[in-house]
Amino acid sequence: MINWPEDVVEDIARRRCVLYLGSGVSANSVNEKGETPATWGDFLNSVIENKKGTLGEHYGTIKELIREKDFLLACEVLVQKIGEIEFGECAENAFRRPQFAYTDIHEVIYGLDSRIVITPNIDKIYEQCALKNSKGSVVIKKYYDDIASYLRKPDYLVIKAHGCVDDTQKIVFTHEQYNKARYQYASFYRLLDALLLTHTFIFIGCGIKDPDIQLTLENMNFSFPNCKPHYFITEEGSMKHEVIQSIYRNRNIKIITYENKDGKHEELLKGLRELSICVDNKRKELAERATW
Repeated sequence: MINWPEDVVEDIARRRCVLYLGSGVSANSVNEKGETPATWGDFLNSVIENKKGTLGEHYGTIKELIREKDFLLACEVLVQKIGEIEFGECAENAFRRPQFAYTDIHEVIYGLDSRIVITPNIDKIYEQCALKNSKGSVVIKKYYDDIASYLRKPDYLVIKAHGCVDDTQKIVFTHEQYNKARYQYASFYRLLDALLLTHTFIFIGCGIKDPDIQLTLENMNFSFPNCKPHYFITEEGSMKHEVIQSIYRNRNIKIITYENKDGKHEELLKGLRELSICVDNKRKELAERATW
């Protein structure tokens, strides 16, 4: 059972939160062959194994970077050696062509009814769920699109922070691509800053080393101290106590944990279902009191 803070329940109920979905959410999906999407690390390991002959002596370097979870730099070296076109083809083979279907966790997350969802995932799994359940009314935008024009509209919005597998020339996978995106599309990152100040972010299925989480939240924390915290959901035992304290001090993120003894993350799904019930009850309470 997950102990959901009252602030999380209230902010979701009032639609003052942004759900940030990482590759761990997509990893729950499955296709007709029983295959599941790769996490970022698994995808890179698969590519370097297939391209081992081409990579030569660089194979070991990339392998070590993946082991250290420095995925941006690992991608950087990999793309330099095999080229952007070949890397894009690998991404399409891994994330689009297998035809992954959304599952219960996507339905439950959609059911939280958050007006803004951000994901660095380049697959289209959550979008499938959102578009089907909304009868096509959810707006899907990439980091280079006209996102700002939709923020004050009543529309529900899914923001692809690192692009989409449909356009592999604009996906953000390498260190260079990330730096270029921050420079060429600085307005997107200013928009992200604004959302971090006005909304509570809830990170689900993410890695704590995601550069968006590291750089943006650390800047926010020291530029605007004493703000309400954001929340990061992860399995018990994945972080030492000292690390949790450091993350809170430096990034203003509180950690919410769930049991995962069997490695199947079933408690996360149960916890999100319980959260959905709590949010629905809170919305009824707010409506009765007219305190929206």
